[in-house]
This record gives sequence, C-alpha cells and structure tokens, in this order.
Amino acid sequence: MKSTCYHCGDECGSTTIRFDEKTFCCNGCKAVFEIFSSNDLSCYYDLQQSPGAIPREVEGKYDFLDNTSITEKLLEFDDGKTQIINLYIPHIHCSSCIWVLENLNKLNPAAISSQVNFGKKTVRISFSSDRISLKELVLQLSGIGYEPYISLEDYSTGSKKISRDIIYKLGVAGFAFGNVMFLSFPEYFEVNEYWLEQYKHLFRWLMFAFSVPTVFYSGKDYFISAYKGLRSGLLNIDVPIALGISVLFIRSTAEIIFDLGSGFFDSLTGLIFFLLLGRFFQQKTYAFLSFERDYRSYFPIAITKIDPDKKEESIQVYDIKQGDRLLIRNEELIPVDGILINGNALVDYSFVTGESNPVQKSSGEKLFAGGKQLSGVIEMEALKSVEQSYLTQLWSNDVFSKDKTSRFQTLTDSISKRFTIAVLAIAAIASLYWMFADPSKVLNVFTAVLIIACPCAIALASPFTLGNLLRILGKKKFYLKNASVIEQLAKVDTIIFDKTGTITTNNTANILYEGNPLSEEEAVLLKSTLRASNHPLSRQLYELLAEYDIRTLDDYKEYVGKGLEAHAGSHKIKVGSAAFVEQSSNSGSDNTAVHISADDHYKGQFIFHNEYRQGLPELFNSLDREYELAILSGDNEGEKAYLQQMLPVNTSFHFNRKPDGKLEDIKSLQQQDKTVMMIGDGLNDAGALAQSDVGVAISEDVNVFSPACDAILDASKFRFLPDYIKASKKAIGIIKWSFLLSLIYNITGLYFAVTGQLQPVIAAILMPLSSISIVVFTTLATNMICRKMK
Repeated sequence: MKSTCYHCGDECGSTTIRFDEKTFCCNGCKAVFEIFSSNDLSCYYDLQQSPGAIPREVEGKYDFLDNTSITEKLLEFDDGKTQIINLYIPHIHCSSCIWVLENLNKLNPAAISSQVNFGKKTVRISFSSDRISLKELVLQLSGIGYEPYISLEDYSTGSKKISRDIIYKLGVAGFAFGNVMFLSFPEYFEVNEYWLEQYKHLFRWLMFAFSVPTVFYSGKDYFISAYKGLRSGLLNIDVPIALGISVLFIRSTAEIIFDLGSGFFDSLTGLIFFLLLGRFFQQKTYAFLSFERDYRSYFPIAITKIDPDKKEESIQVYDIKQGDRLLIRNEELIPVDGILINGNALVDYSFVTGESNPVQKSSGEKLFAGGKQLSGVIEMEALKSVEQSYLTQLWSNDVFSKDKTSRFQTLTDSISKRFTIAVLAIAAIASLYWMFADPSKVLNVFTAVLIIACPCAIALASPFTLGNLLRILGKKKFYLKNASVIEQLAKVDTIIFDKTGTITTNNTANILYEGNPLSEEEAVLLKSTLRASNHPLSRQLYELLAEYDIRTLDDYKEYVGKGLEAHAGSHKIKVGSAAFVEQSSNSGSDNTAVHISADDHYKGQFIFHNEYRQGLPELFNSLDREYELAILSGDNEGEKAYLQQMLPVNTSFHFNRKPDGKLEDIKSLQQQDKTVMMIGDGLNDAGALAQSDVGVAISEDVNVFSPACDAILDASKFRFLPDYIKASKKAIGIIKWSFLLSLIYNITGLYFAVTGQLQPVIAAILMPLSSISIVVFTTLATNMICRKMK
C-alpha cells in the first residue's frame, strides 16, 4: 500500500520516514513539520490537506546574497536595523500559503511583518537585519517550501509568467479544438459509409487524445479553483464550469469506449478554448488599466530643489535627478533615497516599516524614500530619480491605512455565490425533468445550463467599470488610492472642507504687519524658522521675507495646530496663534493672523486677507443641492461673516478646531450614520482625513503626500469636484445596468438550455462573448460619462 507525505501530499515510495505517527517522503518535509510544530503552527495543516511543497536542496544557490552590492539592488529599504524586501514566490497557490507566509514572525521573531499579494504571488517582508540576513531569510523560506524566484535583470517577472502560462494553455486548447472540429466533419456531413465502415474508431480516439491535454492541462485551473473552494466550504464561479467539463469528458469517453457514439469532444474542447479566451481578454484588459494607473497617473506633488546659486525652486517629484540638492521641511515626506547634507534629521519610517520610533540621522548618512522628517528643515542630495510606483505602493499599503471596505464589492461576491447555488439547482431540476421526458437530452440540458449561466459577466462588471474610471480620473488629476474609493465616493452625503490651504489658495494673499518693527536679526530668525514649516501660512510668510538671509537653527519644534518655536544662539522665537505666543490681547481677532514673539517679548502680528479659490461659490452652490456642507477650520472666526455671504446659507461653520477636534467632529457625524468626505491640505488634517469615509488631500505646490488620504486632488481642478462625485455615482449606475444585462442574458440562455434547444458548444461560445460584451459596455459607458468632464 502506497503512503502519501503528510506535508506535501506526494507518494513516499521507498524513502518513507515516520515521525510523530505521520508519514513523510523526505527529511525536508519532516523538518518543515517539526518547525511548524515547535512554533505552534500545526493548524497550518487544518487549512488544507497536504498543503506544503517539497523543500528543494538550495545549499550554495543563494551565496550571491552575501554580496552587499547585489542585496542593495533587491532591498526596498535598509536603515541598518530594518530591511524590507518584496519576493516573488511562485508556489503561492492557496489560503494556507497566505497563512504561513503572513505568520513568518512566529517561525522566526526576526521577521517583523509580512504581507502576501496573492494575485502577484509576492510577499513583502520586513525583518531585523541585525538578527537575520537576507540570505538566511531566503533559505528559511526555501526550507518550508516557498523558494523565492530572484532575478536582478527582471525582478518582477511574476505577472509575465502568468500571462505566458495562459497563452500556452490557450494555444493547446485552440489547437485541439480546431483538430477535433476537423475530425468531426464526417459526422457533421453524415458521410455514413466512409465514417462507419473504415475510420470511425480511429477518428473518435484521436478526438479523445486531443481532449486529454485540453482538459487536464488547459482546463486544470478550473478544477483546482473549484476543489479549493469546495474544501473551504465556498461555491465559487468555477464549480459549475468544472462540473460541466467533467460531465462532458466522462460522458464522451464512455460513449467511445462502449461504441455508443462519438461523444461531445467538439463541445468540450470548444468550451475550454472560449473560456480561456474570455479569461485572457479579461487579464490583458485589466492589466492595461492597472498599468495606466500605476505609472502614468503621477501624483501632483512637488519638492523644493536648491540650485548651485542657493536659490530655491519648486519642482515635481518625478523631475528629481540624481545629484539634485533637495530641501525637506518639517513633516514633509522624503521622496527619494539620498544622503543627508545639512540639518538634524529625525525620520519617521512608520509608513514604510510600521515601526513608529523615529530614527536620528547625522550628516553623511543615508535617507530612504517614504520617511517623514520630524525635526525642522534638512538638506539632502538625491541618489537616484524618484520611483513613483514606490510611492503608489506606499500609499496603497493596507497596513498603514484605515480599512474602508466597499460594501458594493461584497454585494458582487454575494450575488455570484447565490447565483452559483441557483444554477446548480436549476441544472439538477431540469435534468431530473428530462430524465423522464426525454433521457437523450439530459446530458445536453445539464451541461448547457452549467455553461450558459456562469456568473462571469456579473463578476467582471464591477472591477472593469471602477478600474476604467480610476484610470480616467487619474488623467483628470484626481488620483484615487484604489477602485473601492469610487464606491465610497458615490455614497457620500456630507462634505467637510478645511479652510486654510483648501478653500483658500497658497499662491496669493494680502499680508499686513501690525506691531513693533522686527530687527534684521529677528527677521532672519523668523525666516529660518518659517523655512522649516510646511503650513500654508508659513509658506506665504516665508515668501514675503525673501530678501533676508538664512540662519542655521540650533533647535526647532512644531506644535501641530498651535505654532512654531526655534532657537539660534541665545535668541528664541515663537510663531503661531495668540495663545501660543502668550499674547492675551488680540487686536486682529477678526482676521486670520500669525503672531510673533522674540525672546519672550511680543512683537506683533501678520494679518492675512485670504484669496479664495476660483469658482468657490459656484462649487458650494452646486454641492448644496445634494449634500450637507461644513467648514472645519483651525483658524479664528475672522472671516466667518465674509464666508457666510459668499457660501450657501445651509453651510455650517466651525472655527478654532484643533486637529483632534476635527477628528472628533467627523466621528460624531459618522455616529449619526453620515457618510463623510473630508477635504484638507494633508498636513494638520491627517487624522481627520483618515477618520473620514473618503479623505481627499488638496495638492498645490508642496509635498503634501500622505498615506492617510484616499485621494489626491490637484488644486487646479478643485472647482470640478462635483463632476468627479457625479461620475462616481454614474459608475455605480453602470454596474447596476451591467448586472441587469447579465441577468437578461442568463435568463434567456437558461430558457433555451432548460428546454433542450441549446447545444453545449453554442453555450460555450456565448458565455465568454457575454463577458466580453460586459467589458466593452462598461468601458464605453465610463468613457462617455467622463467625456463631459473638463
């Protein structure tokens, strides 16, 4: 009696190893089982029977990872203590794979965290480099059956391999389908003498031979998916397909064995060919949409570049070149890897590593993209151009963003599941009926029902509609984190606006100074302090003081929502609200003002008469018809009367709100079952943006990139916000129409299938055509609704 390996499921043969009352095919599988058992991970085997892969002998294979020049090219992040790498693992194939790879920290505490991207078969691992090397990590992965594929020339080849795989399967199925159809011609044309007397059996067995690789190679993914779904207690859309293929193959094989007929090999090979053709079209189209979003829709963020003459200019991040000298202000994100030149760097890498402890850096040390500067202004030299796709990955990292799951996607999954149950029930009832009415039609009816009613078109409607709109909105300079944000956007009923830097523009403002004149030394210290801040008022005031020089600060602190404090030599300066600079009397209380104190003596205030964004009244009047609107600002009520005259009467105003207060206000609205969209500048509003159902950061000419937001809106497109919301609502309408079209198609097809009027091969052709038609409909419809957007 042959025994199978408890870990990988392969036959043990003559090298059977017994351990802990279990059978293993080799010492490698036994070692993996021991690792899991000793680390309390035995429940891995509860997820799927024999889920592992045979560990391969990899001794010496990864010695090249001892070379630091090679590992630097592979690592995403390396600060000397923590390293991050994204590895392609070809063996990832099921939920148990995901489970064990995301629990690496239990196998080895040096692995801080790990995330699996099942679609791309990759795992992103953060690990302590002082406790385990990259080579040791790779060897451990190989030891438990998940050997990574590493190529320096083409590191991310996972998706290409998948594409080639489906092409191979499509080629085999197409070749078999064409030949089976050719061999079926004698029967089609009823060439009785020739067919029956001489070559009948030869042609039938040739058709069988062509169908075997088609079923067991080209169609194997449907069986694997259906099997895994059933083992997990799920009825996925591949269950009825796999059942239909099985019935066709078994019945056709039985017919030629017992000489009952020629079977349905033409229908069988045609079914698999057209199914794969539809899947190939789906993958290629969606890959195109993803490509456009990831690499062409650049975020409209900028960074300050210092030229050789010490002049500062704002450039877009993707214009950064190797060797450029960059100015990074307080709370600003580091866009590229570089070397620290000047300043005290205290960098928060939590967006990258998940570790919240800031890292102190000295001049000459390396800084990594994705870190946030927390201690004043620094200067750095870029080591390479920006990886915009890396910022996209950082922004989309689920670990550092609030889960705002779309209910609509769940609805799609729910429909697919119920639809599958209904299809199986209809197939069983129809077959039972024809078993008594006309047994010769039972097989055709059963298979036709399973094929024609596959809910593929339903499953495609949502991702293609939202994916295409995601791409189009990116071209319109409205950049969304993912497709589910569109669905949330369509549900919004309350819109909250920050004031400074959101409904006001940072580019123009009328600034007046009231108070005791500033000495030149105080003005220099003030400018140097403002230089480190990214707040809109600080940036405007900094430009006003352009004539003064820059002085190196000894200490700098920014108190969010309050102000700035800095020291240089024996002098101290405070900039911010009246309360922050300890000035009780506020003669300019009716205006937005920045107060100044030098060496604990109050000097005066800069009064800002804000310039509001173009089209602001029209935008609010347009939104007022459908939404509750509010202004939520940390400023005083100086311009409340002016705003009340300019904006709709139903707009509510809330001033003097600290960042925590904004967050609590939004939470309070959500507790009233409101779906809230918050629009801010991405700086002091990070908490509010994260709390809201949809957080939108306005980007003008500063680096306001923040993983806390769900969307980034170019400031020049601010007045078109109602059009973007309207487009999202229409997109949901398109999905509903797609559901209706799919339902009509399935009801019509089911009628002909149940009544025995539909041949399986016709059903196999119509099913992928319906999926393709849904994709074409959603693509054209989303293009049409966006064509009107300016």
